[in-house]
Amino acid sequence: MSTEPDVPHSVTLMVRDACLCLQTQRAARALARRFDEAFRPLGLTNGQFSLLMSLNRPEPPTLGSVASLLAMDRTTLTAALKPLARRKLLKIRIDPDDRRSRRLILTPAGRSLLAQALPIWREQHAALEKELADVSVQQLRAGLAALV
Repeated sequence: MSTEPDVPHSVTLMVRDACLCLQTQRAARALARRFDEAFRPLGLTNGQFSLLMSLNRPEPPTLGSVASLLAMDRTTLTAALKPLARRKLLKIRIDPDDRRSRRLILTPAGRSLLAQALPIWREQHAALEKELADVSVQQLRAGLAALV
């Protein structure tokens, strides 16, 4: 006989319906699947698209600034960069101004792939916003941004 108190099933249902963390995780997984499928013909995942897009700047960003933008730790970002570097979509170089820092450079092949992926993103994003017609997309963005 257990001395641990039971959590009633009604509480499980309440958490399922009220938990912002769970709802956000579920939505993120659904969105990730959707964009992964759309980018599959290009051999990209949604995360790789976001990562390549984050490198599309006038000056090559530092590893730290990209990690911050993507809300990733540096170790996870470094692991995510490796397959893209192997595909020669980006280069990782020592920052000439701070030899401890790394700069991430989008290669011509990376720029080309990003240009091919952008219309796919636009199409998927427009369809998504249309599906969310009854939701204030601006408020949703603001709420999500506030959490980060």
